[in-house]
Amino acid sequence: MGAAAATPALAQHHGGPGGPRDTIHHGRMVYDSRFHHDRYYPAPGFIAPALPRSSLSIVFGPDRFFFDSGVWYRPHGPRWRVVVPPVGIVVPVLPSAYVSLRVGGLPYYYANGIYYTAVVGGPGYVVAAPPPEAQVMPAPPPPPLRPEPIIYPRNGQGAQQQEADRQECNRWATTQPAAMNDASVFNRAVEACMDGRGYTMR
Repeated sequence: MGAAAATPALAQHHGGPGGPRDTIHHGRMVYDSRFHHDRYYPAPGFIAPALPRSSLSIVFGPDRFFFDSGVWYRPHGPRWRVVVPPVGIVVPVLPSAYVSLRVGGLPYYYANGIYYTAVVGGPGYVVAAPPPEAQVMPAPPPPPLRPEPIIYPRNGQGAQQQEADRQECNRWATTQPAAMNDASVFNRAVEACMDGRGYTMR
């Protein structure tokens, strides 16, 4: 792994109840226990030698970010720096681990120091500014996503090749118009890509 350049940015990102004291640094990793999230993440500022293969590429204004399992990255020379994402950037799905909240009567979804809200009028989730501290109550979960499709290789592709193709198709799908704001567009793009690589998805 590359050298760490950890900073306390995540710990200082939010104050009030459940704030900095709930984010504990352990060198390159932070342990986030806010709202009983209870997960380890790479610390903001950490320099990774490579992106996770399942990361999604997301363009926001003139900048490109990469997102995987609640962790955000920016290019840093030939490597990748863990960053706090800008407010307003949209992802098609929530991180795999998140906490549902209701703050001030509004639903939020929290993971790795970041708050998300559902995109108004469409699928997807937008990074939100930290809400004013208020009594936090559990919120109903977001609408369920469709079940994960079953992938059938038509040309005898092995598990390793299938996973590599799936990840490449996920990346390609993020480049399609409206895919980052409409989960149905994203899913159709993935299916079309996988079909072209010799797979049937049901």
